[in-house]
Formats: sequence, structure tokens, C-alpha cells
Amino acid sequence: TDVTALVEEIQKGEPLITASCMEHVIHLVQRLQEKLREKENHKFSLFKVLRTHILPLTNVAFNKSGSRFITGSYDRTCKLWDTASGEELRTLEGHKNVVYAIAFNNPYGDKIATGSFDKTCKLWSTETGKCYHTFRGHSAEIVCLSFNPQSTLVATGSMDTTAKLWDIEKGEEVATLRGHSAEVIALSFNTTGDRIITGSFDHKVAVWDVGTGRMLHTLIGHRGEISSAQFNWDCSLIVTGSMDKTCMLWNALTGTHIATLTGHSDVVLDVCFDYAGQRIATASADGSARVYNAETKQCIAKLEGHEDEISKVCFNPKGNCILTASSDKTARLWDAATGHCLQILEGHTDEIFSCAFNYKGDTIITGNK
Repeated sequence: TDVTALVEEIQKGEPLITASCMEHVIHLVQRLQEKLREKENHKFSLFKVLRTHILPLTNVAFNKSGSRFITGSYDRTCKLWDTASGEELRTLEGHKNVVYAIAFNNPYGDKIATGSFDKTCKLWSTETGKCYHTFRGHSAEIVCLSFNPQSTLVATGSMDTTAKLWDIEKGEEVATLRGHSAEVIALSFNTTGDRIITGSFDHKVAVWDVGTGRMLHTLIGHRGEISSAQFNWDCSLIVTGSMDKTCMLWNALTGTHIATLTGHSDVVLDVCFDYAGQRIATASADGSARVYNAETKQCIAKLEGHEDEISKVCFNPKGNCILTASSDKTARLWDAATGHCLQILEGHTDEIFSCAFNYKGDTIITGNK
């Protein structure tokens, strides 16, 4: 693309881009082009094996840069780690049951949220390990959570069929999202932070207004429990994966069904968009993952090679690689365009249930129980 022409086009529709910042915007777009042109075929080598907890792990998560990561465990703690040294920085103690859902408030990374089977969510300081707040109100286990992009709210989903929004500063409940008739096991904010979706075992996904806590749409169509749900980057689409072996695409503004992505012969365990929202990846218990074009809805690649179910799939930030985690004790890297397997990451002795890239895309973390 001709960068100057593109920026002039952007400027027409965006009054905040005045003549004085044109140079800066042109520079940013040029850097973006350079980044996309880089032909890095990054080979990953085993860097560290950390025996993190005495009891099984439940989840792992990076901060944005990948300099630190957290682990949750059945031992009722969340631990914070330095990625480069593999050193344990601190243990967050206080929950009375399994610490199941964990997250950093990326991009900042100065706070950690933990959701537990003890029905509470706790908010912690990354720097000091101090517990700022304990959010009480759910009547059953908390199994998913997420910060909003502005880092002002944390959302929790529970086996009590509700999701709740909590104010990080005040430490108070802001809203209870009621409407599901079964457990809420997935939730996700859109990038502007004004909408949140919840996925449930009742086969439905609900779209909520974050400001009012009102339900805006119910996405009805799946014939099995929802396994995951996500917005694309520009908040226009929602993708959902289900135990009915399909993945569905929805219009996020109207709640209407756009397409059903079929092809898997067993339950779909995870779905995600790439950062640009142009591709969708699905992971299934049939041992394969698939890549679909979000616009044409066509399957563009089949990722075949795992010997057991794939529980997690994600794109690297650049969008040219896909990472899958499987019960066959390996993680694999794939070329997103061709479906060609680039690398098999071996070394675990048990099923891998969690995997993630850091923002730069040069570090991967995998977790097994």
C-alpha cells in the first residue's frame, strides 16, 4: 500500500489526525509494514522446565512483554515467575480452594486477578504481592475471568450461572449478568470494553452492555455446550465453539448468525481470531485444528499431526503462526497460511492444556498438569 495515500485517506475520516501528526502516523504505518514483511522463521528451543507447584496446574498466563508469567494450581495459590531466570518472584496465598482462572491486566501488567473454587476472586499487586480486594458474591466456583481493556473492571464467570463485573478501584460489584440457565464457562470483552460476551453450558452465548449490565442479544443456534467465545479486533464479529462439533460466526452488533464452520468430527474445544480478525482457528478433540477465512468462511488450512485432542489454539501476534496444545504431550507450531507443521515442541510428560505467546512472538509458554 502507498503509505502516504493511506494516511491521507485515514485523515479524512479522523479529525484528531491534524497536519502536525501526519508524519508520525506515516512513520507508524511504515513500521507496521516492515514488521509484516519480516520473514522470520523462528525456531523455538526448550529454555526452561519449571516444577512450579506440588499439585496440578490449572492455568498459565503471560504479561504483555512476556517478561513475567503466572501459574494457578490446585494447591490454592497463584505463583508469579520471572521468564528469563525462571525464578519464582512471589506466591499469592489466601484462597481456600483451587485457583482456577488467572489473568494479568494487560497491557499494564501491574495487577493480577485470580478466580477460585472458593467462590471468590482476588485482585493482587504484581509488584508487592499485596491483595487489594477479595470479591465475594458468587454462590459457586469461579471458572473464568477477564480484565476489561481499560483495566477498570474485572469480569468473573461462575458455575452459579451468572457473571459479575467488579470495580477494581472501589473493590465493589458493579453488575450481575443474569440470563443463562447453566454454568458460565467462557467470557470475553471486546477491544473497546463496552461489550462482554458470556458462553454457557446452556448452549447459548449472551452479549451484554458493560455500562448497564443489560443483555443485548442471545446467540442461539448451537446444539451443545459452548466451549469458547471471542470478539474480533474491530468488535464486528463474534466466534463461538461448541461441543456440537461446530464453530459459528455472528454479527456482534445485531446478534445475527452469519455462518456455521463445519468439518470437525468431534467437539470443538477452542476457537480464536488472529489479531487482525481476518482468520479464525479452531481446535478439536478429533486431534486436528482448522483455519478459516473470516470473510469467505472457507477452510483455508487443516492442521493435522497431533495424536490426541487439541485443547488450546492461538495465533502469534503477527498472525502468520498458530500454536496448538494437545493431550499427546506436545505443542505444535504451524504455518497459518498453509497448515504446514513448522515445529513440534516436546518435553512434557503429560497432556498440555495451556499455551501462549508473548507479544513479540519470540517466547512460548506451555503448561501441563
